Amino acid sequence: MLALTIFLATLTLVIWQPKGLGIGWSALAGAAVALGTGVVGLADVGVAWGIVWDATFTFVALIIISLILDEAGFFAWAALHIARWGRGRGRLLFPLIVVLGAMISALFANDGAALLLTPIVLAILIRLDFSPPAALAFIIATGFVADTTSLPLVTSNLVNIVTANYFGVSFTRYAQVMVPVNLVSLVATLIVVGLYFRREIPHRYPVERLEAPATAIRDHQVFRAAFPLLTLLLVALFVTARWEIPIALIMGSAALVLIAIAGRWLSSGKGHVISMRTVLGNAPWQIVLFSVGMYLVVYGLGNAWLTAWAAEVLAWLAARGELVATIGTGFAVAILASVMNNLPATLIGALAVDQVQVAPLVRELMLFANVVGNDLGPKFTPIGSLATLLWLHVLAGKGYRISWGQYMKVGLIITPPVLLATLIALAFWLPVVSAP
Repeated sequence: MLALTIFLATLTLVIWQPKGLGIGWSALAGAAVALGTGVVGLADVGVAWGIVWDATFTFVALIIISLILDEAGFFAWAALHIARWGRGRGRLLFPLIVVLGAMISALFANDGAALLLTPIVLAILIRLDFSPPAALAFIIATGFVADTTSLPLVTSNLVNIVTANYFGVSFTRYAQVMVPVNLVSLVATLIVVGLYFRREIPHRYPVERLEAPATAIRDHQVFRAAFPLLTLLLVALFVTARWEIPIALIMGSAALVLIAIAGRWLSSGKGHVISMRTVLGNAPWQIVLFSVGMYLVVYGLGNAWLTAWAAEVLAWLAARGELVATIGTGFAVAILASVMNNLPATLIGALAVDQVQVAPLVRELMLFANVVGNDLGPKFTPIGSLATLLWLHVLAGKGYRISWGQYMKVGLIITPPVLLATLIALAFWLPVVSAP
């Protein structure tokens, strides 16, 4: 009960953020109480940090890269191209925006997509003078796709990094399994969200109101470096997978290169357009503190009873076959993530999968189902993922407030079919790529 009370109090502070209290400070306070009361020991701090450090610093590097590219006008340039490709047809623009969100989520993580794409889409909607229901359709789609298509690469979601590191899944093996599964999730998202908002999407919009994409570019040096740098980054992640080099080291190196270009280090800072102080100041340093603190709180809860209970549930599911084990695990962790946030739910799921005694194939299905459930399942509620909380914060800052009732009315309807389709795809695809 003590471990549960500490967790609930910490989660309440993280969600509530009284007087602007950072989520990192709330998580650290919870961890301090857990340590002080003996719920966790000093040895657990090292264990928790060993699980989350690579994911945490990879995430920070990704967000720094995203913020620099955003300041350079990269994402606005892409969004304006997408809006023009829609050729004034709302029913074409809608899926194009969803696909753009999927691409940004895959390359720059779901949190990056929520932070960067949302204000750009809002700006375009304002220029096009969309009605409030039509604007809401695009806004919800943007927030939804940030999580549902964050499956393909290890770096696409903090959940993916934590799970891959914990179970020793290489970058290449992960992509081999999850890229096709992510395509199913993208198609399911397009169908489900498109059907849900079919009446709100406008038939036509005025393309002539849009600026030329080139006008969005603020830093041409960073913009020209973006495509080759991102290509080299992806190649490096695949090539170095066999040597188990920490992803944070590769991603951090790419971030340093981009910082050097944006800061004009070779020209002593002369002619720089982007304020690196602003970029680094906006980096999510609170996530570092949150990762250490919250995972430690959850580790204590897991030690108390939750991990053992979750392992019993997984064992029961595994006894009913591969398909039931996959779907059941995915939905179980999705529900857990919806009520406790997907980052701590990922750790509980990973610890439970590690404990349960099942066949190797079922174990692999369960560990990937843990990823799917924690990537997609949090869309049931606003507190399910950090990306959703960031998305709602960005919207509130732009004058768009979505209540919990509004959000859950949509989330509870459109999430289950997408999650189910994705888990079924995983259950059928993974045995194919695992066959000798």
